[in-house]
Amino acid sequence: MKKSYKISLLLSICLLSVFIGSAQQLGIVPSTKFIESVSQKTQTISSSVDAKTQKALASFTKWERKLLSKISKKDSAFAKQFQVQAKAQLENISTALKNPIRISQYIPGLDSAATSLQFLSSITYAKEIKEKLSLSLEKVELLKSQLQKAEALKRFLIARKNEWKTQLEKFGVVKNFKKLSKTVYYYQQQLAEYKNILNDPKKIERKALELLSKTKPWKDFFKKHSQLASLFRLPGSEGDPDYMASLSGLQTRAQVNGIIQAQLSSGGAAARDQLRQNLQAAQAQLNQLKDKMLKFGSSTSDADMPEGFKPNNQKTKTFWQRLEYGANIQSQKATNFFPVTSDLGLSVGYKLNDKSIIGIGASYKIGIGRGWNDIHFSSEGLGLRSYIDWKIKGGLWISGGYEQNLKTGFQDLSDLRTKNIWQQSGLLGLSKKLSVKTKFFKQTIIRLLWDFLSNRNAPRTQPIVVRVGYNF
Repeated sequence: MKKSYKISLLLSICLLSVFIGSAQQLGIVPSTKFIESVSQKTQTISSSVDAKTQKALASFTKWERKLLSKISKKDSAFAKQFQVQAKAQLENISTALKNPIRISQYIPGLDSAATSLQFLSSITYAKEIKEKLSLSLEKVELLKSQLQKAEALKRFLIARKNEWKTQLEKFGVVKNFKKLSKTVYYYQQQLAEYKNILNDPKKIERKALELLSKTKPWKDFFKKHSQLASLFRLPGSEGDPDYMASLSGLQTRAQVNGIIQAQLSSGGAAARDQLRQNLQAAQAQLNQLKDKMLKFGSSTSDADMPEGFKPNNQKTKTFWQRLEYGANIQSQKATNFFPVTSDLGLSVGYKLNDKSIIGIGASYKIGIGRGWNDIHFSSEGLGLRSYIDWKIKGGLWISGGYEQNLKTGFQDLSDLRTKNIWQQSGLLGLSKKLSVKTKFFKQTIIRLLWDFLSNRNAPRTQPIVVRVGYNF
């Protein structure tokens, strides 16, 4: 039994060593990868939130000035009064952004990471680790500050938008108001996107938090020092004097049930029916309250979306999130001039919106010989590609592109500068994109394209192009 216990203990220590190193004080030494991961993520999001906040405020102010300019032509007195009011409110929000109060919104991922760093900072470590923890905590606090600024600006923009909405009906400047409303909508969506990123920890962060959460010291620290603990009193252990004191004088569940049963017994069937009706009424009111909280707490509610506006969901994503990477293959049979060839292509596309993608790519043409009796590999050229996809419906897309293809081998890069060795291709056709959930690929793409420039090439190239590709 002792030997089995020792083996189990050794295995536990080995597992914990993924996140912790040598034992110091509480025996928890953080992985620098965890600290650096949290530090890098918070710094990136903090910079992005700050940039989006400044951009949203500048854009909103620009469209507000245009609205005032149009209104002043119809009612200069009202425009002047509204401008004075807008200036005062803008000064107030500018002051609030410089001195944000403590973050009021709760983001579980950020709270877990911040509390973990605070817990680790309370332990004595080597100077190098201590400095990294301190720097990471500073970045987390900066992110909290930026998020609070963003939340304050969001409330300000929504309030200002609603004020404009009540005044615009009599001035007929709805077009400019829609542009102002779009600024508010996209800003809300961008903030929601950053919160989703914070609530989606990376692999190293998830593993570290998982291991930390299994230790009793971290659990006790979280119950006392996390943001969640400040919002709601988290229950402590039964041996905690503070926890026991907080329960002093409170009735137990058994006592409450006993009182209810006694009252129902004395009241008879009528009392039970009345209780049932009261419970149903209370449940209905709770459901109404929940619906209101969802409506006003969600940044994607219809109330925040301009009428008739179809949002571009890609606008709220980062540049890297809007990229899609692909690979494809295209084969051609042997001719009098060329052997059997296969074009191996790579591409990167940028999503303009949910229905449009533009991209560039390159391909390498490899020769496979002229038949089963003559199989050998050779370099037969390369290609440069550009393309655009436009979604029709479901997985069906219209595809077009322009390509330059080198139909001969080359010995040196200087050979590629000769223009007359390149052939042009203008492609137009259909693509079918099939969702495939695999470890490496997200989509399978089948393209059927017509090369309307094939007859200009000498020798003439294949007019119908079929490609099979994958997005990952």
